[in-house]
Amino acid sequence: MTASNGNGNAQSPPRKIVVVGGGIIGVMSAYYLSRHASFRRGIDAITLLEASGIAGGASGKAGGLLALWAYPRCLVPLSFRLHRELAEEFGGAKRWGWRSVGCGEVECLGRAVGGSQEGGEMEGEHVGLGKREGQGEVSSAAAAARLKKAGVPKDLDWLDSGAVKGYEAMAESGATAQVHPRKFTEAMAAYAAEGGVEIKTQARVTGIEYSTDGSAVQGVTYVDRKADQEMKLPATDIVVAAGPWTQRVLPTAPISGMRAHSVTIKPEREVSAYALFTQIRLTKDLGKSGGKKARKTEQTVTPEIYARPDDEVYACGDGDRLVPLPSTTDDVAVDLNRCQDIVDYVGSISAPLRNGEVTARQACYLPSVNASGSGGPLVGLEGTKGLVVAAGHSCWGIQNAPATGLVVSEFVFEGRARSARVEGLDPRLVM
Repeated sequence: MTASNGNGNAQSPPRKIVVVGGGIIGVMSAYYLSRHASFRRGIDAITLLEASGIAGGASGKAGGLLALWAYPRCLVPLSFRLHRELAEEFGGAKRWGWRSVGCGEVECLGRAVGGSQEGGEMEGEHVGLGKREGQGEVSSAAAAARLKKAGVPKDLDWLDSGAVKGYEAMAESGATAQVHPRKFTEAMAAYAAEGGVEIKTQARVTGIEYSTDGSAVQGVTYVDRKADQEMKLPATDIVVAAGPWTQRVLPTAPISGMRAHSVTIKPEREVSAYALFTQIRLTKDLGKSGGKKARKTEQTVTPEIYARPDDEVYACGDGDRLVPLPSTTDDVAVDLNRCQDIVDYVGSISAPLRNGEVTARQACYLPSVNASGSGGPLVGLEGTKGLVVAAGHSCWGIQNAPATGLVVSEFVFEGRARSARVEGLDPRLVM
């Protein structure tokens, strides 16, 4: 039944939209829903429910890389453009560190390291960061010559000259950028709130309520963790954007989480704006055994290194599935040995990082879609009236969040996506 708006024109009933998840996908969905032309502030309602805090998971601990060469291709160009437009509109360069960066693959021979403690990627003992000048460095002129011979850009001078064996640019100028993920997510959450979104943190969604025949959503149940009380919230539309926790809310979603560790370092000196995908060959000293000569072994490791504004460098290592997904982002277990591995690896090829200060050791879970034939995240209508899924973005959640949020708003208010061709991401293909 419709109501009159007072001018004799029919008006549709109020929409009660609930977004589940306070990571970047949920935040951008809420933001674009509040900006959609069909949203009637004061009549319709948008509520975002987050189990812990905004950007508590990967959206606060990711690298923040943006790239035109990312995937899936149906989202990337639109999302990359939207990132630039948002930065121009809201001063993102200053507020969340948006900027273009160089990007390359670099092959290195790292300084010899000890092994890590149990649970890390190498066995044995770790070697911490040294708070002293690099030893055995050649003159600046000779170092520059070595780097040039290896094909390293002139301004990428914070890598040890003797370590670099080869460099290859991964993209043309302007095709790679970055943001600080936590600052970006928190800023966009604030703009969503300004647009009329009610944000409730410490609100862990436990289930979706459906109509008697199961054909439509009717609301969500959640635990108000502050009051330790179960609550219900009516809904005409629900957007499930809970990242690796999506299956806890929507059991049919084939999405799981992979733990990833990272560190941030305040370098010894300013470093230029580059995102580096490394391949580092390391030598590990195994010590003497039975009166024999000292034994050594080699291992190749592949940390990613992102230089950020404001004297910060982010580095991450490989993922693992050793620890099950916890209840919330507040409960993510951090393996300090794996963090130290990353510190050792990047310090083995860079004096400014080796002599810098580690400012954070952290871990998060990246959501991935576990279904054959899936070409990326799940974005679109689930099939039940009023239910939209936006999850499973893996390592490209920050990059693809604006485009995802925009098409989510179109699915909710228009029933279809207009801004991007996302048929290949249809949740109904795998659910």
